[in-house]
Amino acid sequence: MTSIEYQVVGVGNALVDILSHEDDGFLSGIGLEKGAATMVDADASEALYARMGPAAEVSGGSAANTVAGVASFGGTAAFVGRVGDDTFGRVFSHDLRSVGVHFDGAVAADGTPTGRCLVVVTPDAQRTMCTYLGAACDLDPESVDPDLVRASAVTYLEGYLWDQPLAKAAIRRAARAAHEGGRRGALTLSDPFCVERHRAEFRVLLEGSVDVLFANEHEICSLYEVDDLDAAMHRVRGHCEIAALTRGPLGSVVVTRDDVHVIDPHPVAQVVDTTGAGDLYAAGFLHGLTAGLDLASCGRLGSLAAAEVISHLGARPLQPLALHAAEVLER
Repeated sequence: MTSIEYQVVGVGNALVDILSHEDDGFLSGIGLEKGAATMVDADASEALYARMGPAAEVSGGSAANTVAGVASFGGTAAFVGRVGDDTFGRVFSHDLRSVGVHFDGAVAADGTPTGRCLVVVTPDAQRTMCTYLGAACDLDPESVDPDLVRASAVTYLEGYLWDQPLAKAAIRRAARAAHEGGRRGALTLSDPFCVERHRAEFRVLLEGSVDVLFANEHEICSLYEVDDLDAAMHRVRGHCEIAALTRGPLGSVVVTRDDVHVIDPHPVAQVVDTTGAGDLYAAGFLHGLTAGLDLASCGRLGSLAAAEVISHLGARPLQPLALHAAEVLER
């Protein structure tokens, strides 16, 4: 068996987040549903950007945020994704590598620009996202190196990729390589609207290719078309080894076939921006899991990481998460 070089390899959309604080009237004025994630084309992305107020530009992308979080804990991580040969692509690549994530900087061959996610943050810290995938759409099965997957303890797959046929094939190749190499496959459901689009396929993927599932309460209930978390928990526990289900200010629940662990939220003085909360929860959880910690400790590390990222603008940690990990595990 190939030796483990990375704790986590993430496969996902390489995006730069453009974040702006706006009021609820801004969303209603442009017809966006609060809290939703919407896919847009290049023209719509430019039109929205023109209407946004002062914005901050930071590297993002769900799986990329997660592997950056793993690195912030002092873990080893890699990323698979596509960028454009442009300023945003170079910024994205630099930001990942600067925190210690392995990324080969695969560039779209046809000049397509780097993808970007326009994030509108309202006063209640909710984020509404409009995403133009750009070069991220070039992710295909050939982008996935089976040797890299086999050298990673966990392959973390981004549900958003399921919207693109070639990227869907890349997910399947990565999941297959992980299991053939005796590694774990993990999936994040990404967004309730993503679940609605691909519910049946996600259920099939979950039963055959996913060992660790990440979802929030709305996503997991949508997946199984039930109205309450208990019913969803009953369904999911027979379909994968571990399900880590986040509940916002109520914390999280970690479900296995035999146990349920209720995890309290980590204290946060002020919620500024919830962008990346689920991504960083997954980072803390996977860092703990690949380090051999018990599931309750994994959940506490996830809560710590989520609390750090919602305390400021942007979806990447501003301070090393390793600084606070020990005190959380001692509780």
